[in-house]
Amino acid sequence: MPIHHLEGHLLSPFLSADPPTFPFVALLVSGGHTQLLHVTDVGRYALLGDTIDDAAGEAFDKSAKLLGLGYPGGPALARLAEFGDPDAYALPRPLLQRDSLDFSFSGLKTAVRTHAARLDSTCEQARADLAASTQAAIVDVLARKSMAALAAAGCDRLVVAGGVGANAALRARLRLECEKRQVRVHFPELALCTDNGAMIALAAAMRWQRGIAETSTDYAFDVRPRWPLVAA
Repeated sequence: MPIHHLEGHLLSPFLSADPPTFPFVALLVSGGHTQLLHVTDVGRYALLGDTIDDAAGEAFDKSAKLLGLGYPGGPALARLAEFGDPDAYALPRPLLQRDSLDFSFSGLKTAVRTHAARLDSTCEQARADLAASTQAAIVDVLARKSMAALAAAGCDRLVVAGGVGANAALRARLRLECEKRQVRVHFPELALCTDNGAMIALAAAMRWQRGIAETSTDYAFDVRPRWPLVAA
């Protein structure tokens, strides 16, 4: 049964102790993808916003590399950010001034590169401040776009899935914003945020239960590297 990798992430919160119910808005933030989706059932996904260039995960990883941090960059940057001032650097929040739910993080990456090139290599506090400011910018964009998507879809439930969904600052900000709006927010447990076989098996099982599974008795289906999730 061919299963879309992103659908595995999208449905992974159904494995958690507090699973969501349909319908909901999903913030899908994995390494190379940042998407907002209106989800009404398994296989029924409407794309609200998508990545124009760099995704949030790429912004974390590339910024971490500019700061001389190891791989995976996202967790490394988040650890350094704990010791920094998130207001130390005025970094851009791309596309927030536009009436759009799409994402763009390439301008943020360029700004981080500019500031990183000016850093005193002996000043660890400056690196921590830039890491904290970078994380704050990414989290701010994700949170504000998510709240706008909830309003646009008329939903009172947000699901966060994908590797970037493990970021503690993002979780804290989304919990705060959802509490203000009396919106339920669901996160998969941390072990379910990264790529795992359980999420793929779950997506297959949920499709099978609904009679929408595409199956092959001879395993003769192709890898689909550009498979749109909304057409899965």
